[in-house]
Amino acid sequence: MTPQPASPGEPDLTGTQTSAPAPGSDSSDGFGAYRFLQRLGEGGMGEVWLAEQRRPVRRQVAIKIVKAGMDTARVVARFEAERQALAVMDHPAIAKVFDGGTTPEGRPYFAMEYVRGEAITTYCDRQRLSIRERLELFIQLCDGVQHAHQKGIIHRDLKPSNVLVSVGDDHPVPRIIDFGIAKAIAQPLTERPLFTELGGFLGTPEYMSPEQAELTSVDVDTRSDVYSLGVLLYELLVGTLPFDSEALRQAGVDEIRRTIREKDFPRPSTRITRSGIGSTAAAEHRRIQPAKLASVLRGDLDWITMKALEKDRTRRHQTANALALDVRRHLSDEPVLAGPPSAAYRTRKFVRRHRVSVAAVTALVMLVLAFAGIMTVQAGRIARERDRANQEAATAKQVSDFLVGLFKVSDPSEARGNTLTAREILARGARQLDSDLRDQPQVQARLQATIGAVYTGLGLYAEARPLLEGALNTQRRVVGEDSRETLATANDLANLYWHQGKYQEAEPVYQDVVERRARVLGSEHPDTLKASFDLASLYAQQKRWNEFERLAQDTLAKQRRVLGNGHADTLSSLNNLQNFYFRQERHAEAEPLAVEVLDARRRLLGEDHPDTLRALHNLATVYTASGRHGEAELLYVKAVETKRRVLGDEHPDTCITLSALASMYMQQRRYREAESAALAAYRGYVKSLGDDHQDTRGVVEQLARLYAAAGQQDKVLQWREKLRNK
Repeated sequence: MTPQPASPGEPDLTGTQTSAPAPGSDSSDGFGAYRFLQRLGEGGMGEVWLAEQRRPVRRQVAIKIVKAGMDTARVVARFEAERQALAVMDHPAIAKVFDGGTTPEGRPYFAMEYVRGEAITTYCDRQRLSIRERLELFIQLCDGVQHAHQKGIIHRDLKPSNVLVSVGDDHPVPRIIDFGIAKAIAQPLTERPLFTELGGFLGTPEYMSPEQAELTSVDVDTRSDVYSLGVLLYELLVGTLPFDSEALRQAGVDEIRRTIREKDFPRPSTRITRSGIGSTAAAEHRRIQPAKLASVLRGDLDWITMKALEKDRTRRHQTANALALDVRRHLSDEPVLAGPPSAAYRTRKFVRRHRVSVAAVTALVMLVLAFAGIMTVQAGRIARERDRANQEAATAKQVSDFLVGLFKVSDPSEARGNTLTAREILARGARQLDSDLRDQPQVQARLQATIGAVYTGLGLYAEARPLLEGALNTQRRVVGEDSRETLATANDLANLYWHQGKYQEAEPVYQDVVERRARVLGSEHPDTLKASFDLASLYAQQKRWNEFERLAQDTLAKQRRVLGNGHADTLSSLNNLQNFYFRQERHAEAEPLAVEVLDARRRLLGEDHPDTLRALHNLATVYTASGRHGEAELLYVKAVETKRRVLGDEHPDTCITLSALASMYMQQRRYREAESAALAAYRGYVKSLGDDHQDTRGVVEQLARLYAAAGQQDKVLQWREKLRNK
């Protein structure tokens, strides 16, 4: 770690010291294996040295040691917590810890990776990185923070001086350092007690979340780091903090807390337009004109940044991964999930701030609205646009009101002590659609499509089909066959047919959606490419390999060009190609693609996402075909356990992995374990798909083969009888 400039109000870490700590005896390992070169700096509880490790490998490392006289119980506990936090993490964006112990004088130390870099904001300005380049670097930082959160670690002090940028393989890589005040979410990082500081700040005020600024930080969770990432993003985009750091530092403790908890920040684009000379310097560092910089920030980047900086953590991005995904969507020209605050939310905030004035201006506002209404009546074209917008708003409100009504069962006055499951709530909604919204077909169709898609995701295909078919018929009649809403429902219906194994019904629907989207949206629009991917998946299921390979390769090439290699749709097409190689028994070609898809989905979606779990299953299947049963079993078992927790025992995705695990056990003649997995798959398929579905019949055949191999002839006859009765 190179010396970092001190943050406002923090001690300078670039001082010098004439003598290094005594390294101990050169004849032993441990502390004696290091030769100290120079002091890099010091913080509140420790000092950092550049050293050369001589055993068991020779390399430069950074050694952090508790300062002499500072080895109190509280300091040692925090020092050990930092060491343990670094030890449990393994990510390119987080500095690694190599070794640890105590010096001959009894002071704790640990050796970690020596990062040659500079603060992320300094690096970006010195290299004059564009907004896109800064965002790509920020995404890597979010990935590192997400990894820490998945390991149960909250950093609590993310700021530029704790995010160093080094250059590796000709591209910049952010590295997170200094987990000195990190907090464990689940298990403690050290057996020593950690003492929470009451009445004082634990962290850096400029980057501190409102909940961290409270008198106690006990209630801080991972969303506190999301807030700090929002401040860093603001600084990367604008070149300055959301508020005046000097004024903040000069205020008293109570005023600092009030500012952090209550003061609203200007949007990045607004801050640029108000900065004057400062905006010129910021634009120059970003290789853009000042007026153009404000325009680039306005909209998506304003919304993403301000959502991360929400005072109410329930309104922030809920994970670092969600924040990174929104930035990726912006870079891919997709709609971002963060949006401008709703009118109702802004109104509530305004009323709370200006209660006295609201009553006085209400009459004036009504007059203005009335005048605006008169003017719109006189402008025919504007009126038509307004009517369409109002119709959409009314439809959205009716959809919202209907869904809110469904969930009123949680109100004690409605529930009367009963507890309903999500499926029961959906079923209740489906029954109410015909009676409550009969005279509002567009609203009714949208809700039918929504509930039908949810049923499909739950594996409840029989319940989904009438809803999706009814929605599609209504939308074709009301909003037209080329409407994006209609085509989205048609694609969902084709997907349902695919899941049901009704490929002949799915194919013409897929082909129609692809043709219409290509004509209306263009052949390289993400929606068109998604439909092309689904059609290619259908060809694969039907073993129409020539048609599949042609369409899959064409779709993948366009997705790489339009969406990028890391986009979820691109990864789905890559997964399809991997599946094709697998079915052609080209396992050496399938394996690297399966690994690439799994790694990317873990990074983008997290370990528990259904797409990640499917990728885990696919890699296990490739390992099985290659005879690597030990590796395959570990992946299968992990996939089954997580799918049961996330999707449930009866979901078809859970059942398919259970069946695959059973097949692998059969290859190894582990018949008892194979029987347990296959029976679990059978029970799940029967409940979700029914007795006659091809997947259910496939497991019945699997059980018959299993009992034949195990020599249990009576059970073979029992399961073959089930096949004859279907």
